[in-house]
Amino acid sequence: MNFYNKDNPKSLQQMFGSIAQQYDKTNAILSFQMHKLWNKKLIRAAIEKQLPSTYLDLCCGTGEIAFKYLKRRSLPCKAYLLDFCPEMLYCAKERAKHLNLQPHTLTYLQADAQKIPLAEESIESVTLAYGIRNIPHPQQCFNEIYRVLNTGGTVGILELTQPTQPLIRAGHKLYLKTILPIMGQLVTSNRKAYEYLCNSIRSFISPQELESMLKIAGFKQASVITLMGGIATILVAKKGN
Repeated sequence: MNFYNKDNPKSLQQMFGSIAQQYDKTNAILSFQMHKLWNKKLIRAAIEKQLPSTYLDLCCGTGEIAFKYLKRRSLPCKAYLLDFCPEMLYCAKERAKHLNLQPHTLTYLQADAQKIPLAEESIESVTLAYGIRNIPHPQQCFNEIYRVLNTGGTVGILELTQPTQPLIRAGHKLYLKTILPIMGQLVTSNRKAYEYLCNSIRSFISPQELESMLKIAGFKQASVITLMGGIATILVAKKGN
């Protein structure tokens, strides 16, 4: 039986809470700093072209994506950071203070990404990085994103995925099974958390299935950007008329 399970949200809340303080450090080590490049690509593809005045970062974690964008933006932007883990939101708030971001432009929401507590068509851009595979019902989440986005709004999803090229896939599988859990334990002392995260990547649906879900939600335009041979994938979709 798995110690952590996305069908038991409280178990994942506890898991992410236990690694929140070391989350950014661990991501940097385990991705060999590649996640910073992927994050920048997500911001360029999904937010900077839109220049939104209202922006939502789902499964925001410590605020890595949202704050990286907001620090680069000169025009005012009302940002909502949503996560179901209070420890992650606490880290995000502390990070915002350290970065000297204006507190009146930031709203923190401890909530379920499948039930976004915002009004219809109230947001111009949404990002969701490294979180969709931890959500029990991705389709429900996409439906909610579509609801809160205004017409012409964009959503950008960045997720760790499985490579399709056989050689890269074999090396990736070995890394997930052996190296990543050990390194995760060394940094956070929680091997079970990183065993779950590895399993969540191996068992998650393909980018093509995610793209289909976005279209089912109502998005008319969607594009898929493959990173590092498929180790990570960005999907960008737009809400049309």
